[in-house]
Amino acid sequence: MALTPQDIARIANLARLELTPSESERMLTQLNGFFGIVEKMRAVDTSGLTPLAHPVAAIQDVTLRLREDVASEPNQREANQQSAPAVERGLFLVPKVIE
Repeated sequence: MALTPQDIARIANLARLELTPSESERMLTQLNGFFGIVEKMRAVDTSGLTPLAHPVAAIQDVTLRLREDVASEPNQREANQQSAPAVERGLFLVPKVIE
């Protein structure tokens, strides 16, 4: 999948970026290079391989250190919400920003 200069212009417009023609051309080259790498990676046959849980697992055994899922701090919701301008049923009330 190769991008065109029109694709770069549309992406820049959506991102609210103002690119010069040289920046646009450089961006086109970089993004198409990235997509080329992705296509090469997708061409590799990975059927029958199990995914690694950790990248180092390919070279040594890794035991993930997981902590117990317990609450370690007391509930201080009311104290934290005292300075809030509006709270309802333990939730912060904020103005609507999307119409």
